[in-house]
Amino acid sequence: MLETGFFSLGSPGQLDADIAFVLAKAAELNLPKLASLGPVEGRAEFARRLSRTNPPAPEGVEAEDISIGDIPARRYQPQGGAKVTALLLYFHGGGFVVGDLETHDPHCRALAAESGSVVVALDYRMGPEHPYPAAIQDGIAALRWAAADYPGWALGVAGDSAGGTLSAVVALHARDLGIALAAQLLIYPAVDQAGDFPSRIRLADGYLLTQADIEWFTEQYFVGRTNPVLEPDASPLRAASHAGLAPALVLTCGFDPLVDEGDAYAEALKGAGVPVRHVRLEGSIHGCLGLAGYVQSGKQALAEVCRAWRSVASS
Repeated sequence: MLETGFFSLGSPGQLDADIAFVLAKAAELNLPKLASLGPVEGRAEFARRLSRTNPPAPEGVEAEDISIGDIPARRYQPQGGAKVTALLLYFHGGGFVVGDLETHDPHCRALAAESGSVVVALDYRMGPEHPYPAAIQDGIAALRWAAADYPGWALGVAGDSAGGTLSAVVALHARDLGIALAAQLLIYPAVDQAGDFPSRIRLADGYLLTQADIEWFTEQYFVGRTNPVLEPDASPLRAASHAGLAPALVLTCGFDPLVDEGDAYAEALKGAGVPVRHVRLEGSIHGCLGLAGYVQSGKQALAEVCRAWRSVASS
């Protein structure tokens, strides 16, 4: 079971030294903005960046490309034939515009290896070609598939950034559909499209994910919407109730524009009686999971998620 409580790692208000180095290097390289490249080339650029900064993939994990209906997916399972009775659905990050099975392959392999469970990564539809709520529909379809094909197994959902948002939304639907989830693992999720939390302004520029990036992702995902989408499928913080949801890991970063809303979601879950492990990486930034090949907080983020899922999968 998850060890609940609030855990602050690092020094509040102080950037980690390796994160500061990464930010300085990024400024020196003057990397192109994904918005300037457009969705197609932006996806290629995002994949190139993560291929350089992702953690190494562990050995001893079998991977098989599958389909869930029409949705491409990849199923991971540790080699060795040990009995498995837990399955984690993983939703990749990337603002609902970029990212794919390859960009998050090392993380899913680590989750399978560390937990001894099955991990299924979903290549859900993204904007602008497939705008909201296509990703939500795919997430719910994957949830129904997992519940039907793996009866009696411990089921969980996990994801980073947009994938964290999608995990939170799918967890709400699981409750309403009567599908039991053992855990929801939310890595720096966006949970309120109103975008009016102070950290969105305080950390709007200079920390890799900028306000301009957020606006571009929003335009691509919510095609044709002129006002913030505040319904729970887009803004799970605004759900009428969070009672009865799966136990949660909520991981936030002190220098992430989304930190305030992530913290607020952890508090909302706790206030509704949900067991919550809230970890804040004080000196880190949004996207640190994809920097885990270089920065300590990225390694900590991956270790936290693996530890949390292992505690559920092995119980």
